[in-house]
Formats: sequence, C-alpha cells, structure tokens
Amino acid sequence: MERNWKITGYIATVVIVLAFPAYIIKAIYIDGFGQENVNVNTASFVGSKACLECHIIEYDLWLQSDHYFAMDTADDKSVLGNFNNAVLERKGKKHKLFRKEGKFFAHTDGPDGQMEDFEISYTFGAWPLQQYLVKFPGGRLQTLALTWDTITKSWYHMADAVYAGQDIDHTNWLHWTNQAQNWNGMCADCHSTNLVKGFDINSGNYHTTWSEITVGCEACHGPSSEHLKWAALPPLARPQDNNTALLVKTSDISNTSYVDLCARCHSRRSALDDFHHGTKELLDHMIPALAIEPNYFIDGQILEEDYVYGSFAQSKMYMNDVQCNDCHNVHSGKLILQDNDLCLQCHRADLYDTYSHHFHKYAGEDGEAVVSEFGDTYQVGEGASCINCHMPGRYYMGVDYRRDHSFRIPRPDLSEELGTPNSCTYCHADKSNRWAMDHMKNWYGASLKSNYGAMVAAGIRLDENGFEKIATIINDDLFPPHIRATALSAMAELNDTAYRNLLAKQWADIEPSVRHTSLSQYDILSVEDAQKILPLLNDPVKAVRMDAAYKLSVIPRDDIPVHYRSSLDAAISEYREAMEYTADFATSRHNLGNLYNNLGEPQKAIAQYKEAIRIDNAFYPSKINLAMAYNGLGQNDKAEIIFRDILSRHPEVVGAAYSFGLLLAEMEKYDEALLYLEKAASQQPQNPRVLLNYGQLLDFKGQTAKAQQTLEKSLALEPDNPEIMIRVVEFYLKHDMLGKAKELTLRYQKLYPEDKSAQELLDYIESVMS
Repeated sequence: MERNWKITGYIATVVIVLAFPAYIIKAIYIDGFGQENVNVNTASFVGSKACLECHIIEYDLWLQSDHYFAMDTADDKSVLGNFNNAVLERKGKKHKLFRKEGKFFAHTDGPDGQMEDFEISYTFGAWPLQQYLVKFPGGRLQTLALTWDTITKSWYHMADAVYAGQDIDHTNWLHWTNQAQNWNGMCADCHSTNLVKGFDINSGNYHTTWSEITVGCEACHGPSSEHLKWAALPPLARPQDNNTALLVKTSDISNTSYVDLCARCHSRRSALDDFHHGTKELLDHMIPALAIEPNYFIDGQILEEDYVYGSFAQSKMYMNDVQCNDCHNVHSGKLILQDNDLCLQCHRADLYDTYSHHFHKYAGEDGEAVVSEFGDTYQVGEGASCINCHMPGRYYMGVDYRRDHSFRIPRPDLSEELGTPNSCTYCHADKSNRWAMDHMKNWYGASLKSNYGAMVAAGIRLDENGFEKIATIINDDLFPPHIRATALSAMAELNDTAYRNLLAKQWADIEPSVRHTSLSQYDILSVEDAQKILPLLNDPVKAVRMDAAYKLSVIPRDDIPVHYRSSLDAAISEYREAMEYTADFATSRHNLGNLYNNLGEPQKAIAQYKEAIRIDNAFYPSKINLAMAYNGLGQNDKAEIIFRDILSRHPEVVGAAYSFGLLLAEMEKYDEALLYLEKAASQQPQNPRVLLNYGQLLDFKGQTAKAQQTLEKSLALEPDNPEIMIRVVEFYLKHDMLGKAKELTLRYQKLYPEDKSAQELLDYIESVMS
C-alpha cells in the first residue's frame, strides 16, 4: 500500500490576469525602477580629491570621519600603534611589534603555528582600535590578531577579546591566517571605494581592486565623472532633472531609501555580488541578517555585532521617518548635537527631559557613581541622559562600544521572563531585575504595553499562544518590515498547515524582506506548493528570485512548464553566481553543493562539500551532506567513515545520530543502528520522523511493545501525516491489531479520499475480522 508522491506533469498553465501585486507597483512608481537618469556604464570613478574644489566644507568634514580612516597604506602617518620593539606575551609566546628598514613588522604565529615575521602592508581603522593587514599568497590580505587600542595606547590580542575561552590555533577557521579573518571576503567591500572582490573560484586566488583605498565620496554618491561634466557646464546649461548627474540620489528620498544607502555597509549581511551604485533595492545586492539568535537576544536586542541597521530597522524611529542624517553628520559621522539636545529635536523637553520622566539626578546633585556590568563608571547626572536609558550598548572587538539603535523602553520585567538585558540593571549591575521592576512600577504604574520582542520570543519558544502572537505581527504592517520578517522566521521548527499558509500569504507583500523570508522558510511538500512558488521566479528582487529557483531546483526540469523554464534557468544562474561570489566561505560552497545535488549532479556536489570542509574543518553541515551524497552513490563505506568523524568531533550535532542510524540499517548493521536511532529519539523526542524510523527498526528486531509505543507517539505528534498513518496501519495489520488498523484506516480515508486503495484495505480488514 504505497502512496505515490512522485511529482510529474502537475503544473497547470498559469492564467494571466490584469492585476499587479503591490510590490510591482512599489518597484516601478515608488522606488523608481527603470527610471535611471545617469548611465551607470558611462560614469566612472574620479576620486575624492576631485570633489574638493566645489565641496570644501564636506571634504574637510570627511577628513575627520571614520570613513576617511577606514583603510590606508602603512606608513609613518597612518600607523598609530607602537612598533618600537613592543612585546605582547600570550600563552607562553612573545609576540613582537618592530620596525626594520622603514617598514612595520609583527613577529607572531603564522599559518603553520610557528613564530615568524610578517610585514604590515595596510592599516585598518583608527578609533577606538587599529588593525593591520598582512599580504599572503594568492592575493589575500589577512587581519593581524595583534591589535592597537588607541584609547589606552596598548596592544591586545583580538582572539582574547572576541573568542575568550576558545583555543584558536592555526588549524582553526577563526585564526588570523584563515578565512574568518580574510580582508578580501570579510571586510574589503565596506572599507574601500569601488571594491571589486575578484575571487577566482577555480584557483581560490583573489585579484581585489579598488579605485580609492578608503571610503571616499564616491562610495556613497557613486562614480562621479558625469557629475564633473555637469558641474563644468554654465549654470543655465545644466540639466535640472538628472540629480546633478550623480548615479545615487541622496536627498528628497524616503527614509527607507536613505537608510538603505547606509545599510549596504552598516549591517550584518550576506553579499550577493560586488556593489553596483545603480542598485535600487537592498536585496538585489545583499540579504540583511534578521534580528534573531545568536546575533541578537531573543527579543531583538543586540548581542553580537550588528552594524546598526539590524537594530535601527526594528525601531519606532525608523517607522516614523527618522533617518541616519537626523542624528549624524553624513560627512564627518559625528553627532549633529550633543547630549539630550539630539533627542529634543523631536521629543518635547517639558515632557521627556524632566525628572518626572527619567527619575534620575542631574549633574552636580549629591549622589554616588554606579559601575555597569562592563565595568564602566557612570557619574551622577548620566542617568538623565536619554541614550543611557534607551540606547544601552555593548563592547565589540574588545574596546569598541556600540549602542543599540532599536531605541527601547527599559523592560526589567521582560529581562526576568526572557533572560534579556535592560538598561536599568546594565548601569546598576549590583541590583536585580526585581529591584528595577519595583522602581518602574512606582514611577510609571503597573500597566505595561505589549512588546514585539516578547511576542517573537513566544513564537521562538513555541509557547501555547506563540503562533497567534507571531501571526499578529506578520499581518500588521504597522510593525517594521524587519520585525515582520524576523517574526516569519521565529517558528521555523513549526511546519504545520497554518504556519505554511501564513508564509505563503506573504509572497504578495510589498516588502522584499518579508517576501524573501517567508519563501526561505517554506519547503515544497506537494504539487500545489511548487505551483505557488513558480511566479516568484519573476519577482523584481534578486534575493527572492534566487530563493525561488533554489526551492524549485529539486523539481525535474520536464515537470516545469515551458513558459517558466527560462525564468528558472536565469534565477538558478543568479543563485549560482551569488554563491560563487562568496565561494571563499564554507557556507556558500555548501549551498553550491546542495544546488548541484538538487540538479542531479552528485560529483559536483561532492566537490563543493569537500571544499567547504577544506575551508573550515569544523563545518559539519557539509560533512553530513557529503556522507549523504556518498550514500546516494552507494559508497556507504565512505559515508560511514564521515559519520563516525562527525559523531566523534561534533557530539552536539542533533540529527547526526539519526542519519547514521539509517545508514547503518541500510548496511544491515542493525544492532548498532538501533543504538544510534535510540540516541536520536532521546535527542529529538518531538521529531515524528525520527520516532517513526526508530519504531520500525524496533519492530524489525522483535521489540513489539516498544515499537508500538514509539510508532503511536510519532502518530500523536503528526496525527494527519499520511505516511505515518500508513506505516502505523501496516504495523497494526502485521500484529493482528485489526480494530486499531480499521479505525486508523477510516480516518485516513476521510482525510485522503482520493486514495482509492484505502477502501480496498478496509474491505480486506472487514473480511478478516468477520
């Protein structure tokens, strides 16, 4: 009694209707797709000095900025660190910083773990720390771990600041000589102007180029040669409708468009290609990271580096048309006003800059300083600062203090519930959340507003009403798009019909991030699923098209309607090119392996999985998929070796024991297979597929009672799953449990009336029972 799940010839002809999704209207009329006024192919980069003659004020401000100091050639002017035979002792090794023949050197552990001398080629940043780049073969630049603290004027080792407690030796992907600290792939596109990465996927070499070594004027405004021609014309001869012949429009645009200009660099993201200044939509170039663990706390507060966009895009500020230059001078990067004056541009001083609002003393009043959780001392009066309550920060890279830009109301009650931080106990580190809660209640009353972070957390934790809370956020476009997208990913482990329907509903949403996230969470399980996804191959946004192509790559080409095949081919090419662009990282090699596997090219898949493991020998997803690929080719001995390595090196990997147990069963090593499936069932007690296979093997080994218990638990977890229902019926029939078999078959027939074999089975059961 086998149910046919083969997807063949199923996709009906799409009916063309005279209606356009909202996102098409937005792309054409709001974002201005297809309305270029400057030809990206004719405009070229001219360098920041070309701007000086007309824009001296902006140029002088830029000279003060972090952008100006983003990167430079190492020389007496740019190098801030002490290279006067300085020594940093660490873990029994002496690292030395010195000069020789007018050049700068570091004596430190190299790619083989041995101490050797490395010449410094470039400086990287200036405040509050400066890093240094070293040239390696193949065009690579690597970021030295020895780092200069420009505040305390001292050296420190970056691994101690970022990877405390971990043993980062030369074999580790995180070591300064390996890919995690590679400038070309990790840092370059945001620290130089007109950066072309130039990675060759075949050789693994880089030919990285730039037009300006640092972040110059054209990094934001785009190539300016046509602008210079425009400026050279007599004023009355200049066209007035072409944005002064600049490719990038930076004024008279929406706050979303403005923030997106900065988000290209000021966000944690996955890049899809070299940046082109004609790009209008953020997700045509990159995919911003969502506000989820492990980069954020469960309620969306910053945890790891987020570069600002991921937090600011959550905020009420963002939803009320506030943009970066409302607070920051765009050329110097400095704040345009100091202290609370910055916030009082919009917020009334008589309501918010008062003791009755913040309940903290002002500078000069009697009181004692407090010490924060990071050891910083806050003096009397600093508690009245808006940013200290609404923008608490964290230290990154050891000494770089960055504030959370989601502008939150302190919620110690949520800290108590969710284990998240709050600014009250951040400053008053010696106090408890309960202490802060009592004060908040006395000051502001017991009534508390709902909080989207708590709602998202309820979904992530699969709380009883978590789905309803998530659906509330997703269906309400008053929430920031970034939050709606984050909420869509919150219940990734929940794959039931209601959640899948909620995901599919978002594919017509006006916001690209919502469309992309909802699609990325959706798996093709049926004919109808594939039909729904097909139109997204023609989405106006690259990231959505790519994901649609990847999802559909599992479908045989003959089963794709002819009029969609060219769109599918084009989108698959976009996906492949994006992964090849970042193929210097294990994750992209892994994704390429998955794509080739989907396309029925196992040898290409194996090559990519192997390359991912070479790049990062701790990247276990590729180890698992490599083993599965060998299994698919019947090379089970190779697969077994890999699985044993995974279980030895990565015992924390949930799912490895299950896959290995199935492999051992296929190899007829049943006793050992049973042990691993038992382990898998204990690791994943809520996974019906694991319990189903474990129960079947228990039955095969004659453990009938335990098998029945396990199979029925699998069915209880997914009572309408047709495959589980069929397997449990088979078990009942095998062991003469005819009443149970009949009852379950009747329910199956009611749920799946199209399966005519169910009636045949019922007739058989009735005949046996009579």
